[in-house]
Amino acid sequence: MADAKVIPFDDDRSRSGGGARPARRRTGAGGSGRGDGSAAPVSALPGAQVPGQGDIPSDALSDALSDRSPGAGEAGGGPGEPGPDEDRSPAGGWDRRIAGGLAFLRRRVTGDYDVDEFGYDRELTDQVLMSALRPLADKYFRVEVKGIENIPSDGGALIVANHSGTLPLDGLMLQVAVHDNHPAERHLRLLAADLVFHLPVVNELARKAGHTLACAEDAQRLLEMGEIVGVMPEGFKGIGKPFGERYKLQRFGRGGFVSTALRAGAPIVPCSIVGAEEIYPMIGNAKTLARLLGFPYFPITPTFPWLGPLGALPLPTKWTIQFGEPIPTDGYPPEAAEDPMLMFNLTDQVREQIQHTLYKLLVQRRSVFF
Repeated sequence: MADAKVIPFDDDRSRSGGGARPARRRTGAGGSGRGDGSAAPVSALPGAQVPGQGDIPSDALSDALSDRSPGAGEAGGGPGEPGPDEDRSPAGGWDRRIAGGLAFLRRRVTGDYDVDEFGYDRELTDQVLMSALRPLADKYFRVEVKGIENIPSDGGALIVANHSGTLPLDGLMLQVAVHDNHPAERHLRLLAADLVFHLPVVNELARKAGHTLACAEDAQRLLEMGEIVGVMPEGFKGIGKPFGERYKLQRFGRGGFVSTALRAGAPIVPCSIVGAEEIYPMIGNAKTLARLLGFPYFPITPTFPWLGPLGALPLPTKWTIQFGEPIPTDGYPPEAAEDPMLMFNLTDQVREQIQHTLYKLLVQRRSVFF
C-alpha cells in the first residue's frame, strides 16, 4: 500500500430579550408629584433628617427614592421585573434563533457568502458542520482537551497528530477541539489524502470544512496565510493498523511536514490523541474486497460487517487530546528545508514526543469508556 503524505481527514449571542431597560425620568428638587408615574421629591423638616439619610444630599436621596417608587416599576409589574420592551422569555430566544436561521438560508440561496481559494466556507462550517459534530465530541466521546495554550493565538502553526480509529473521526474531533477550546476560536485546516477528494459528497463537505489536499504547496500556502494546519503523517498506515498494534506509531513518512514548516517558519505543535483506537477495534482486513473497492483496507471489527449498518456505530470511548509544547522553526536558515539530516532529526523529535505523551496518557486513564 502506498504511503500517504499526510492524513485525511449571525446570530446575536447576547441573552434573549436583552433590550435596554426604559430610562426613568427623575424629578428635580422643586418638582411636584404628577400622575405620569414619576415621584415627587422628599423634603425634610427644618432641622430634621429622613430616617437612614445621614449626610446624603437631598438630590441624591430624591433620585434614589424615585427609582424605588411604585410608578417606576409598575409598567413591568413591580420592582425587578422586566419592562414592556424587554422579553426574557424562552420564546424571545427562539424568535432570535429562527430569525438568524432564516437570514442564513437567505444568504445561502442568494449566494451572499464567502469561499476562499481552497473552497473553505467559514459560515457553513461554523453554523452547520461544527454544530453537527459538537454533540459527538462533547456528549458521545466526551473529549477532554489539554495544552490548548500551546497553540498560538495568531499566525500559522502546524499541528502534527497520531492517526487511528479505522475511520478518520479523530481528524474531525481534533478540528472541533481546536475551535471550541482555543480562546481565539481558531479554525483547523486539515490536510487530507487523495481518497477523500475522490468520494462523492465527502469531497464537497471536506472542501467546505476547510480540508485541502495533502501536498506541500497547499500546506505552505495556508501556513503563510496565518492558518492553523493539521497533519497526521501516519496516513492510512495509522488508521488501518490492527487492534493489537494500537497506540504504536507507524512511520512518519519522509519528513515532508517538517520541510513545509521550515519553509513557512511556522512552529510545529505535537498532538497526542487517546481514545480513538478503540472506537472500531480492527481484528481483520479483507484485502481482496479492499482491492475490488479501491480502498486501502476493508476493516473487520467485532460488530462490522456482522451487524450491518448498526456495526458502523463507533463505540463511545472517552477521548483525551493533548497538545505539546511547540517546536520553533523560525530560527533556521532558508536552506535548512533542504537538509535531510535536520528533517530526520526534527521528524524523530516530533514522533518521540507524541509517542511518549500517548504512553503517559494511557497510564493516567482509568478506563477506555470513563
